[in-house]
Amino acid sequence: MSLFKKIFSTQKKESLDKGLEKTKTNFLSKLSKAVVGKSKVDDDVLDNLEEILVSSDVGVNTTLKIIDRIEARVSKDKYLGVDELNAILREEIAGLLSETNFGSETEFTVSLVRKPYVIMVVGVNGVGKTTTIGKLAYQFKKQGLKVVLGAADTFRAAAIDQLQVWADRVDVSIVKQSMGSDPASVAFDTLSSALKQNADVVIIDTAGRLHNKVNLMNELTKVKRVMQKVVEGTPDEVLLVLDGSTGQNAFEQAKQFTKATEVTSLAVTKLDGTAKGGVVIGISDQFQIPVKYIGVGEGMDDLQVFNKIEFVDSFFSGKE
Repeated sequence: MSLFKKIFSTQKKESLDKGLEKTKTNFLSKLSKAVVGKSKVDDDVLDNLEEILVSSDVGVNTTLKIIDRIEARVSKDKYLGVDELNAILREEIAGLLSETNFGSETEFTVSLVRKPYVIMVVGVNGVGKTTTIGKLAYQFKKQGLKVVLGAADTFRAAAIDQLQVWADRVDVSIVKQSMGSDPASVAFDTLSSALKQNADVVIIDTAGRLHNKVNLMNELTKVKRVMQKVVEGTPDEVLLVLDGSTGQNAFEQAKQFTKATEVTSLAVTKLDGTAKGGVVIGISDQFQIPVKYIGVGEGMDDLQVFNKIEFVDSFFSGKE
């Protein structure tokens, strides 16, 4: 199908394939069992397929859309063999995601119409927030951009220390204060320092607690307000990091955080260690917020730009 032309480099594609291996193996083995003894796609096969998609964390709403699309294909083509089901699924999921206006990027990019480009990163503790920030800094620096990190998660000393480790590893500047400092003060200092350094990109870490949405919302609003005193209209992007291995819990976190603050993009991490990678399909379809990055491994280059066509192709690769 024309949708599936080569977009990524061989190395990036291999990394994506490897990162989705557990999800793919789990999904395709369930699919094989669902069609044993069947010669065509009938109601039983569709019922089984619905169950498989939901259990693969694609999500109920997105699953129903996919089933509707396949039912329309069955109705139109009259006879569809089960040996074609994998290819049909691949095409219909890609077709569904292609209706969204995002997920077409192939490289890490930021707008430098105004400098610095400011990314505020949010997400609960343990989702891979700091690692995502470090890997983003690495990607932007690799492009020759000057990056400054801000350690505004002052709730935990470990968060500040972790960000320092990444700043040293990637060799970028970091602005930090002691644990318990005012996060807004750190954000203010970070932007002030970035302006003096003529930095291209600023990435600001924030506290990862969600036990009290009101407090979180107030804190993030204050951080934004203080940043705008330094650079009007910041942040340019609010990136929510979600742990893909938590499946449906990632959906719930996305709902809660989008209520607490104005999230503009998503990163879904830890896909290499889970069979729940289908959650990316559901999140990409359900939220009117672009999935911008996915984490498919431990390496520095294993944070990838999310490209929906390459993702679906990898999800179903290895069996036609």
